[in-house]
Amino acid sequence: MNSDLLSGRIVLITGASSGIGAAAAHVFAREGATVVLTARREERLAALTAELREKGARAAYVVGDVSVARDAARAVEFAVAEYGRLDSAFNNAGIGGDRTPLHLMSDDVYDTVMDTNVRGVFNCLRYEITAMLEQSGGGTIVNNSSVGGLVSIPAAAPYIASKHAVIGFTRAAADEYAKQGIRVNAVAPGTTRTEITADWFGRNPGLEDLANSLTPQGRTAAPEEIAEAAAWLLSDRCPFLTGTVLPVDGGFVNR
Repeated sequence: MNSDLLSGRIVLITGASSGIGAAAAHVFAREGATVVLTARREERLAALTAELREKGARAAYVVGDVSVARDAARAVEFAVAEYGRLDSAFNNAGIGGDRTPLHLMSDDVYDTVMDTNVRGVFNCLRYEITAMLEQSGGGTIVNNSSVGGLVSIPAAAPYIASKHAVIGFTRAAADEYAKQGIRVNAVAPGTTRTEITADWFGRNPGLEDLANSLTPQGRTAAPEEIAEAAAWLLSDRCPFLTGTVLPVDGGFVNR
């Protein structure tokens, strides 16, 4: 029996060009998955795909923006055309927002955050679930929310709202498709070293120290730590688990 968590699975990863998405590509491939990567930045996707292939992994990429329905559909269609099916998906793509006070925030900040973080998950779920239903073999999906989807954190209000919405989509989809064998869960990362947090920390000196002081483990996570949790949720090791939100946060939400 193969001990790899994702042995033989075809897994789509969105937002795969950096951060948690890129870490997931490495972790999932190590766990036996064939990974299909999608994001907006082709140069980064090409480099990551080449790196994975050099290590013996099966990997491919398709450039796209998940906030555009046609791009989300094309990523799923590519996975099915290239490998015959789609077993799992990690809907990781997301962006942060400026920490402008809510009453001073412009429409464009709201629109950009909600389009990527909420519409993007909606777009991906529609096409991923369609592919999984057509192949009649069920499937597993993990959406990337945030502790900001569970509690308020120092961040832009639309970001908090968007990550709460990701949890809503997770629970709704899990309930709707459970009997068809599709499990849908979410991870809720705490402070994690990504482009979003690097931007926040860079513009707000002392913010990382504050975040760490509010985290029982007292540190910022590596993106691989979130990816490991997502891999487990995508695997068959937790077959009775659906509609759950797993905080991967060093104990932050316990405070």
